[in-house]
Amino acid sequence: MDRKQIEAAAAANHYLRGLLAVPFGLLLIVSGLGNMGWGPFRDLWVVPVCVSLAGLGYLLLTLSYNDRYGRVTLKARAHMLAGTVVAMAVLIGVPVLVQVLDLPVNGFGLAWGAVALAYYAVTVGLRPHHVAIWGAVVAASLVPLWGDPRTTNSPNAGLIIVGVAAMATGILDHRLLVRTFGPPSDGVDVEHSNAGA
Repeated sequence: MDRKQIEAAAAANHYLRGLLAVPFGLLLIVSGLGNMGWGPFRDLWVVPVCVSLAGLGYLLLTLSYNDRYGRVTLKARAHMLAGTVVAMAVLIGVPVLVQVLDLPVNGFGLAWGAVALAYYAVTVGLRPHHVAIWGAVVAASLVPLWGDPRTTNSPNAGLIIVGVAAMATGILDHRLLVRTFGPPSDGVDVEHSNAGA
């Protein structure tokens, strides 16, 4: 293996840690349901408890991935910072633009779907499940049935859809990670190793 292949494998190890998306997806769903005041989520204390549990789940999953697959430190690159700035501008700007223009589309779903497709294209390459899941989110968000974004629960429904899509993608990414790297060898100590990419 040459250096580029090793760096690509290390980056895939980092970006395909999909189960980390499950607490994040649950957090988006809980936020959407809390904003809508649906069922038990209308109580003020429920959402912060769910946020705390999601944070704990994320931490435990991170530790598990580090124990099983080692840690990967990605090199800080100027284009990664620029990409993050562009992604944040899209995630904030598109929903605001949808509200200002009274468009009957779902700005949250549209923005998150577009950013997710770009993210996977740049990091590990688009896989069929990325295109299917996030393409469906973009397509559903563009259907002009969402109504006025200021008077409906359209933004919250978008959070819920994105949360479900993030969890589905994460589970399939984890499956791909396990298929690609498998369980670690018994003779290799990945717990105290740190690869750079």
